[in-house]
Amino acid sequence: MKILVLAPGSRGDVEPAIRIASGLIADGHRATIVTHADYEQSVTATGCESVSFTVPLEPPPQSDDSAPGARGYLAHLRSYMLDHARAALAAATDGGFGAVITNPISPYGHDIAEALSILSAEALPQPALPSRSYPPMIASNLHLGPVLNRGFGRLFERFPAPIDGAIAHVRRELGLPKESRLAGIRRRLRAGLPVHHGISPAVLPRPSDWPSNLSLDGFWWPVEDKDWTAPSPLVDFLAAGPAPVLITLGSVDAAAGAGATAAEFVESTTDRRVIVQGKIGENLAEAAPDRVFAAGHVPHSWLLPQVAAVVHQAGAGITAACLRAGAPGIPLPLHTDQFFWARRAHELGAAVTPLTDKRVNRDVLKSRVEEAISNSDYRRRAAEIGARLDDGDSTAPLRRWAAACDG
Repeated sequence: MKILVLAPGSRGDVEPAIRIASGLIADGHRATIVTHADYEQSVTATGCESVSFTVPLEPPPQSDDSAPGARGYLAHLRSYMLDHARAALAAATDGGFGAVITNPISPYGHDIAEALSILSAEALPQPALPSRSYPPMIASNLHLGPVLNRGFGRLFERFPAPIDGAIAHVRRELGLPKESRLAGIRRRLRAGLPVHHGISPAVLPRPSDWPSNLSLDGFWWPVEDKDWTAPSPLVDFLAAGPAPVLITLGSVDAAAGAGATAAEFVESTTDRRVIVQGKIGENLAEAAPDRVFAAGHVPHSWLLPQVAAVVHQAGAGITAACLRAGAPGIPLPLHTDQFFWARRAHELGAAVTPLTDKRVNRDVLKSRVEEAISNSDYRRRAAEIGARLDDGDSTAPLRRWAAACDG
């Protein structure tokens, strides 16, 4: 059976899709992943077919090199989602698909499935249904307790979202009647839409107010390249002294905010060796090559067990990777679900108190790093949880669903 997998978003959204698709391929299915052109090589390397689009996730700077602002960023996100939706429609017109799998920001995949008269399922790396157990992911810093959590979750569902235009476009192109995003969500949930979460119950116990069609399948770990070998300079750096601190902040820029704070920490903390990943890396490494190493994309399953602690932006993927590796975390959440994961890792005893961009400075960050390293309870607790995460094939529930669709 041919299965269409929609994966707009960053690498943290694409890697779970590749893991799921790889499991489907192992069962004899054909998987087509619709994702950004930047990830096309990663998709095809695992035997998946790729359909790509080109609008970048991050908006370009304005003519004066300033950030576009909230309004400009939302406008760019609408263009990004529309470009992905058009690519998904183009893939669907090839025909022959027997099922569709969506992620949190591609609900129009269900509309495509409806038009094709086939089944669909959701594959989510974070919880989305309003619940007493967590706040809405779009504003997960607002953890207000059981009653207000669910109330705010329902309220935020009503807010306009950048994907609304893409949903309307897809339904219009497919000749489907108009339907709001919220109406579609509620209709599908009432119908028992399978909603799979790439989360381990060891990290998030199943909320008691979830309906039966929601499941916790376990983390969808990145697919490992069996031919990958660690770069010799990185191996040499790791062997040359004590375990370093890893700072991995993805696309966060070193010019301002959390990126600037991390850069100041690296420059001023001469008694710690550091590995940096992302945009903040290269200039720092050039300034202090004896104690700072700029690493590119390195499998975290290999790197994290070798570091003393990890400063990270607390996305779902990096938070889970720290737990799996038994690495103490210093969460620096910036937006959306990152506050939820940062708080959860701290509640589990595997990370220090999360730092917010507004409160953090280099001295506070240094203090949190020293706390994470000197207090062995963080590493012990992370290792205890990590030991419970490799507990079987997390793609099995979706693979069973696909088999039933094919039957």
